[in-house]
Amino acid sequence: MAAKFFIPSVNVLGQGAVDDAIGDIQTLGFKRALIVTDKPLVNIGLVGQIAEKLGQAGISATVFDGVQPNPTVSNVEAGLELLRANNCDFVISLGGGSPHDCAKGIALVAANGGSIKDYEGLDQSAKPQLPLVAINTTAGTASEMTRFCIITDESRHIKMAIVDKHTTPIISVNDPELMLKKPASLTAATGMDALTHAVEAYVSTAANPITDACAIKAIELIHANLVNAVEHGDNIQAREQMAYAQFLAGMAFNNASLGYVHAMAHQLGGFYDLPHGVCNALLLPYVQEYNAQVAAPRLKDVAKAMGVDVSAMSDEQGAAAAIKAIKELASAVKIPENLTKIGVKAEDIPVLADNALKDACGFTNPKQATHEEICQIFTNAL
Repeated sequence: MAAKFFIPSVNVLGQGAVDDAIGDIQTLGFKRALIVTDKPLVNIGLVGQIAEKLGQAGISATVFDGVQPNPTVSNVEAGLELLRANNCDFVISLGGGSPHDCAKGIALVAANGGSIKDYEGLDQSAKPQLPLVAINTTAGTASEMTRFCIITDESRHIKMAIVDKHTTPIISVNDPELMLKKPASLTAATGMDALTHAVEAYVSTAANPITDACAIKAIELIHANLVNAVEHGDNIQAREQMAYAQFLAGMAFNNASLGYVHAMAHQLGGFYDLPHGVCNALLLPYVQEYNAQVAAPRLKDVAKAMGVDVSAMSDEQGAAAAIKAIKELASAVKIPENLTKIGVKAEDIPVLADNALKDACGFTNPKQATHEEICQIFTNAL
């Protein structure tokens, strides 16, 4: 079967990437940007710095800073209104996964019309979105380079998974200088999000040799650098290695898709408004315990990538070692102990499981689950 590989046309990585990318934008001839971001990045002056650099390149900027940590349909609608009022000809997302996802929603509806709710699922749009340049400030979500867009529908209390080739940015930017001094908790959550991307892509039914290579290298880099980045936020080398790691993980899952960790985490985020990376980190070992029934050899590879000597282990022992290593890394970066600690309630699990089974991310999980099995995974993580 033929495989398609999706990635932005231009990807700028490393120190000084922002300045290089603005030169690329200028060459493309864009004149009026909508910068989609959040208030914290405005408050620390980063948005102003980017707007100033754009101005020096002859590009005007309108700022939409109303993005919530789990961006909503209302956020998309408010940003779209501002884009239209200012006749913007392209969009810049600045931040982590939330601004990127919101910007994708805005750009997609700007080009295709209707509501962002019309595009839930796989490739529901007819045309490419308004051009989007995604400037990343965290090392985790890889949303700056993927075709995934996650938007919370407030009316249904769920996160919609929009997987659409037309939401791929035209330029992605990963400059570790923008990631310095991020809070340890954010660094930990986004780093574990990247690990989840890599592991889920590696055990996915849609994995191929290209995505495998990206996933394994991402896992190696995360294992080697995440604790350092969390404990020493001003370490530019650790930040840069994590930026590469999350980008590689993005290349993997953007093309091999994901699994039940994300399908389940989306429900926790939509239902309780919880941080996505933390939900992924807490669910990852328990979903892999379930997956080990059919994916033990692959999970043994994950253990090896996380520094475990698996040479004398069976596949089943290797899978158990991978799950142990994932739990140890989560503990080392101070992820909460379980779902109960972040407010998840046992009585909500049946509804969460219902919605998880409808999430497109679960379709490539290596073993398809029943409702009862999803409930049990949630219960194990409490």
